[in-house]
Amino acid sequence: QVQLVESMGGLVPAGGSLRLSCVASGRAFSSSTMAWFRQAPEKERQLVAAIPWNSARIYYADSVKGRFTISRDNTKNAVYLQMNSLAPEDTAVYYCACDATHYKLYPPTQSSAYNYWGQGTQVTVSS
Repeated sequence: QVQLVESMGGLVPAGGSLRLSCVASGRAFSSSTMAWFRQAPEKERQLVAAIPWNSARIYYADSVKGRFTISRDNTKNAVYLQMNSLAPEDTAVYYCACDATHYKLYPPTQSSAYNYWGQGTQVTVSS
């Protein structure tokens, strides 16, 4: 079992920055793929970024490339999402997710591949 606890989001002005963190319990973290998804009102859940266990092949959605950075610290069982140059269209509930299948080289892009989810945290970007 893995439990994921996300940091608080918040209200940020357009152009601002915010860092989300997610801490995982359980022994499987260091071999798992971690990801951040987001869901805006009346929209489908979208993969924002995903990072495999060794941080070698990282995935970013086109909409966040160059602005967001995902990273992980396996010694702390933590994954982070640094969000810069935020825009109103980044407003959403952000979810941390874990695919506990061991040692995948390529992070899955389908939400169904992720076994465990955080509770979600609201990020609102004001224009």
